[in-house]
Amino acid sequence: MAGKPGDDNIGTGPIGTSTRVRDQPALTTSTGRSWLILGGILAIIAIAVLVPLLAQSPAGLALFGICAIVALYAAMVVVRLNAHPGRGLLALLAILMILIALTGLICVGIIAATAGDVAI
Repeated sequence: MAGKPGDDNIGTGPIGTSTRVRDQPALTTSTGRSWLILGGILAIIAIAVLVPLLAQSPAGLALFGICAIVALYAAMVVVRLNAHPGRGLLALLAILMILIALTGLICVGIIAATAGDVAI
């Protein structure tokens, strides 16, 4: 039976039938393994971009970025192994993965801006 507009009955069916983004199994019941796999791929890509920039100025920024990315991925592994399953675990893994991407992007951006004499 169809409800009135504005009813909160949307997405109350069995798992997998909800139309809400936050009810996806990957965000509610996942073990976190997929976050570790994708985070590892992202970390490898970010490190692969930063390694050729090690000789660029500002000195040490690419190395800092590589170390920070490795530390963030290690934090993902520690969280996955020690946190209680559920939304909290998955939220922490997502935040750490976003931080990996931001760290790589900011480091590459600063190095590129410095090399190209671009004012920030």
